[in-house]
Amino acid sequence: MSWRGRRVLVTGADGFIGSHLTERLVEEGADVRAICVYNSMGSYGWLDEATEDVRSSVEVRLGDIRDPEFVADSASGREVLFHLAAIVSIPFSYQSPRTVVDTNVGGTLNVLEAARRHGVDRMVHTSTSEVYGTPDRVPITEDHRLKGQSPYSASKIAADHLCDAYHRAFDVPVVVLRPFNTYGPRQSMRAVLPTILTQLMAGGDTIRLGSLKPRRDMTFVSDTVDGFLRAGVAQNVEGEVIQLGTGVSVSIGELFELACRVTGSDAKVEADPERVRPEKSEVMELLSNPSRARERLGWTPQVELEDGLRQTAEWFRGQLSRYRATRYYV
Repeated sequence: MSWRGRRVLVTGADGFIGSHLTERLVEEGADVRAICVYNSMGSYGWLDEATEDVRSSVEVRLGDIRDPEFVADSASGREVLFHLAAIVSIPFSYQSPRTVVDTNVGGTLNVLEAARRHGVDRMVHTSTSEVYGTPDRVPITEDHRLKGQSPYSASKIAADHLCDAYHRAFDVPVVVLRPFNTYGPRQSMRAVLPTILTQLMAGGDTIRLGSLKPRRDMTFVSDTVDGFLRAGVAQNVEGEVIQLGTGVSVSIGELFELACRVTGSDAKVEADPERVRPEKSEVMELLSNPSRARERLGWTPQVELEDGLRQTAEWFRGQLSRYRATRYYV
């Protein structure tokens, strides 16, 4: 799996998974161009926190994934496109569904058109386990029916179908990766684990959360990134959907208890109605069957949940000044 000299574009490189992927590609010797969302401060998001060696090695372009000309120009001369740019907040999708659809569906269309125009070797599109909704059966396999239980999940279903259509109609060499719940350093406070950890480490006796019953398949970010790298070079996977998950689920309540153990806290949970999803929108369990990733990519997760949680807690402990632990982030 050699990336040395490969010309790569990463969309969403300023984000959680995208920044880790960008760093890893630089370490592997790739020629990396990165799209970060335009802002008036000229920030590159989490790439601003990368080492000088990484920052000096990446060609960063600020822009908007919804701009087809910008995306097409950014993809020029690239061999592999990693498409991670998206709005991923489920609560925000309740408030601004059009923005989410324009970004997640329209943005994916722009990347597909760029891949088609420039004849790239591989496009790796980022899906989500949320596309399954509350599943009919577990563990979930890639052929499970898709069910949009939020505007966010519906937008990702549409984007996934566009990828399938472009592969069938135009032979675009796209593979759809479907990560389950990735966690680790730099994750947004919109996710449940950072919400738990920051409240615990801020010293609170009572932690405000939504429902404790949903179960999630938690994958550490370094494992997810490894899956992306493998999907970028694997042979004969064009047109396929491949899940990235551990095959083990944990409830939010169990995750809270584990977080208390690794941080040495004896805090209790208080239900916060603001953090509870609408009843028909809550996805009750996401549990992957990782066999296809093992067979097609040679991928297996390496980081156990408790070890990954300790690494994540250690990182957040050094970053508490960035976050307002008691605030509910949409």
